[in-house]
Amino acid sequence: MVIPARGGSKGVPGKNLTPVAGVPLVARAVAACLAASRVTRVAVSTDDGGIAAAARHAGAEVVVRPAEISGDLASSEAAVLHVMDSLDGGGDVEVVLLVQCTSPFLTASDVDGVVAAVLDGGADSAFTAAPFHSFIWRQGDTDGGPIKGVHGVNHDAAHRAMRQQRPKEFLETGAAYAMRASGLREHGHRFFGRVALVPTDPARTLEIDDPSDLLRARALSPLLERGRTPAQDDVDAVVLDFDGTQTDDRVLIDADGREVVAVHRGDGLAVAAMRRAGLPVLILSTETNPVVAARARKLKVPVLHGIDRKDIALKRWCEEEGIAPERVLYVGNDVNDLPCFDLVGWPVAVADAHEVVRAAARAVTGTRGGYGAIREIAAWLLGSTLEGN
Repeated sequence: MVIPARGGSKGVPGKNLTPVAGVPLVARAVAACLAASRVTRVAVSTDDGGIAAAARHAGAEVVVRPAEISGDLASSEAAVLHVMDSLDGGGDVEVVLLVQCTSPFLTASDVDGVVAAVLDGGADSAFTAAPFHSFIWRQGDTDGGPIKGVHGVNHDAAHRAMRQQRPKEFLETGAAYAMRASGLREHGHRFFGRVALVPTDPARTLEIDDPSDLLRARALSPLLERGRTPAQDDVDAVVLDFDGTQTDDRVLIDADGREVVAVHRGDGLAVAAMRRAGLPVLILSTETNPVVAARARKLKVPVLHGIDRKDIALKRWCEEEGIAPERVLYVGNDVNDLPCFDLVGWPVAVADAHEVVRAAARAVTGTRGGYGAIREIAAWLLGSTLEGN
């Protein structure tokens, strides 16, 4: 398995390290490949030190790509062949895969599917493709056709058949390709011999080539990836907002202007359990109210409060603690938490969070803030040790 990941990108600078749901694109590609049952080795080909570090952290081998195949015009096939020649045992490979970082919603089943098409289905090369029903147009002369200036590519503009009457068409997703290694060496490109397409979910079909694609990916990720809640193996630290997350977002003010909030005892038990399990916990809040610091002392966890830019403070804390942001679970409830959501791997919203925050979250609790939402999250991470207690 080869994942080409150059450092240069004109459309989206630093694209392959750009996070979607807090996880860099290169790390997302590595994770999908490692989860595939028929992949035996995952290597990232790159000319960039930052990408190499992220790839190694995600569990991949790294092959440094030479300058002559690192330019804008270099082919992905050249990178694959270079990796095959560089790795020990590369000459014994029967099937080689090419996976693109620019497809953030690639799944392990997609990867296994293209492998199966070659190993089990008799294809020489295979690629992921999504069912496609749109009418394609091209600008240019129509040689006297009914519509001047443009013409239909996959249809007759004057006699368009209903979708059910048209031949089935597929869109190449650009996500995953499998090839017989000997054929790739012989032909030098990914399509040769008997080519098979492997149908995939069109809802997950997205290639990131410009900033608008990245915005779409970040908007879609909560919808496409909300299938599971995190386990302890997924995170190295938990960061908690305070108001609206550990409280119900209400403040009681007495005649002297002193503020009082209500917290949930179960949340305190949850924080203690996470600490015992070795998970660092941090409270991060924009509020300067002394009640935030008092709660942190009670829970015996560090606190950063009175913070204008929570994302900057969180990034600095991660650097100081040696924790990768993509391994952080961050719990929030309001729009000022969104920059932190973009930074971490597990952005989590409480049940009554602002609708924009819930839409941006990778997981959403069933419990409201201040009513045991932190306990629910701790139960996700620690399992039965907290459930029902």
